[in-house]
Amino acid sequence: MTTLSAAVTEARNRFSEAGLSDAAIEARLLIGGLLKLTSTEVFTGGERVLTEDELARISNAVERRLKREPVHRILGSREFHGMDLLISKETLEPRPDTEILVDSVLPYMRQIVAVKGEARLLDLGTGTGAIILALLKESPETQGIGSDISEDALKTAAENAARLGLSERFEAIRSDWFENISGRFDIIVSNPPYIRSDVIPALEPEVRDFDPSAALDGGPDGLAAYRAIAADAGNFLEKDGVIGVEIGFDQKETVAAIFRSDGFELAQAKRDYGDNDRVLVFTVKEA
Repeated sequence: MTTLSAAVTEARNRFSEAGLSDAAIEARLLIGGLLKLTSTEVFTGGERVLTEDELARISNAVERRLKREPVHRILGSREFHGMDLLISKETLEPRPDTEILVDSVLPYMRQIVAVKGEARLLDLGTGTGAIILALLKESPETQGIGSDISEDALKTAAENAARLGLSERFEAIRSDWFENISGRFDIIVSNPPYIRSDVIPALEPEVRDFDPSAALDGGPDGLAAYRAIAADAGNFLEKDGVIGVEIGFDQKETVAAIFRSDGFELAQAKRDYGDNDRVLVFTVKEA
């Protein structure tokens, strides 16, 4: 018989031998997630004897991780801003740094709601719906659209909205940026693809091989999506609205210049947990 403690130890050792840097944490997270146990329950339930079915599932998951598939993709979901979000093949796995975009935009949204009584939100390239659903969760007076070119992503975002009880205020629309969007919005948000095409082959296997390339590849200079968004956003944003975007660590000045040239001004810049530039918020430039 194999105990929970023994299974975690074996997984940790195999991960460590394979050179995975957070072997102990990942072993507990993976096995705990498979067995629907909290981290505390993994620690305190070490003597629990695992069933043959549980051992088979753990063995399969460990082998997948050794092939560099990320833990949360194996588990099928990831926590983001207090929500448990399903992830799928064509969605980017939501990262903690993206929560900074949510928290940067939230005060503007609350201010708009305080004045208007409501707010309209557009999330371009919504993926799992992480950004828009976090904002809708925090602002009951807000409704919004999540757009994406991927049907798989839209299905996942809609399913996440339903799981969170947000379906009535969320609509998923297939659109290449603004192509199928109509109306005006108080807030536009996006975590667009921003990695240079030539950099992608050198990314960690967990990103390069498992995150969808359409959500990573920002073109030859990594800025294609920002040009597309900035060029058309003025036609869809209320005059007192704001745009919030996530950026790469070295893109603050270039992205700010792109938006300035299309009639916006930088209202706020935020750094991530690694002290890199990560979020820019723009407002419409006053005439």
